[in-house]
Amino acid sequence: MKILVTGGAGYVGSTLVPLLLAEGHRVTVVDSLLHGGEALLGVWANPAFEFVRGDVRDHGQVRALLPGVDAVVHLAAIVGDPACARDPELSRAVNLESSLALIEESRKAGVSRFIFASTCSNYGRMTDPTSYVDEDSELSPVSLYAETKVAIEKTLLQSASHNGGWCPTPLRFATVFGVSNRMRFDLTVNEFTMEMLTKKHLIVFGEQFWRPYIHVRDAARGIAKVLAAPVEKVSGKVFNVGSTDQNFQKQQLVDMIRPHAPDAQVEFVRKQEDPRDYRVCFSRIQQALNFQITRTVAEGIEEVAHLVRSNIICDFSDKRFRN
Repeated sequence: MKILVTGGAGYVGSTLVPLLLAEGHRVTVVDSLLHGGEALLGVWANPAFEFVRGDVRDHGQVRALLPGVDAVVHLAAIVGDPACARDPELSRAVNLESSLALIEESRKAGVSRFIFASTCSNYGRMTDPTSYVDEDSELSPVSLYAETKVAIEKTLLQSASHNGGWCPTPLRFATVFGVSNRMRFDLTVNEFTMEMLTKKHLIVFGEQFWRPYIHVRDAARGIAKVLAAPVEKVSGKVFNVGSTDQNFQKQQLVDMIRPHAPDAQVEFVRKQEDPRDYRVCFSRIQQALNFQITRTVAEGIEEVAHLVRSNIICDFSDKRFRN
């Protein structure tokens, strides 16, 4: 296929693009390079790769890239609650308005498949902390980031039945971790591991609250799996992307990291309320698409710890490693 990846220089995108190229696809990346473009150097010489520096808010530029495209993987966004809260106007423009425009332009251009990177944060806080939420559970977004994701999901699902050649698929990703070509140290597993090894001190807020986690390579594999699936299996369907056995409390993450940083001091700040507290069931993608993860949180911690100890990265506080 000819695939357009928005945000392809980012944490997930820079892992996805080499995977798609290895599968024989032609890939065009459009990215504003807000966090730099070095992550794409490894694919630069591939004749099936094309890069366009651009902003998804430039609808004319994006429109010009769509003719002949078979699939759009829409990753471009202001990612995460803190980044969105810092600049709500920009976040709405990028995450909501530009996404709506891209959907409309993609349909007009005859794009068949549209994969949208959403988030398990859409579930907010579980009403029953002993249960698991799934794709049919009520959505309770508690941040601007999640609100924009929910709005785009609804638009895509409403559009699915309008045209038989239009195959939209929202993917709700678990919290991502692991080493990527565009590394991030502001994601929970990566951040906890780095701080316990380098600072020997970590402050954890609300250690009892639950989140699901997925390795960045498995997140990319999930996207590739949907792209390869028969249309009837994925059109208008929402999939949680992760593994049910990779739901953990923050306390459990610390316990898994401790063998790598036995001398680290961890300070737990008890919180009785957390707007996000959810355990997620991932059986739908496993049963429908035979998707299985290849790397656990424990293996990801070992991977990140090895990176930290290697001295390849000299300044973990560099803003390039954060959103």
